[in-house]
Amino acid sequence: MSLVAKRSVTIRGHRTSFSLEQAFLDELQAIAAARSVTLAALVAEIDENRPREANLSSALRLYVLERVKTGRAERPD
Repeated sequence: MSLVAKRSVTIRGHRTSFSLEQAFLDELQAIAAARSVTLAALVAEIDENRPREANLSSALRLYVLERVKTGRAERPD
């Protein structure tokens, strides 16, 4: 059994995938729920703002880490 699961979402009209450990996915879903947005919308936002040299899975992990470290799940200022 793999600790990393591959997920697919549609963002900006195209399918893309990312691989995350369940703990990161759970936290990402909680952040989306706290902000009253879909998981796909949150992933699209993170994707749009990530450095182009970072892959989407890494960007998602770093986003979750930053939110956990700052204790903020709501929309950043």
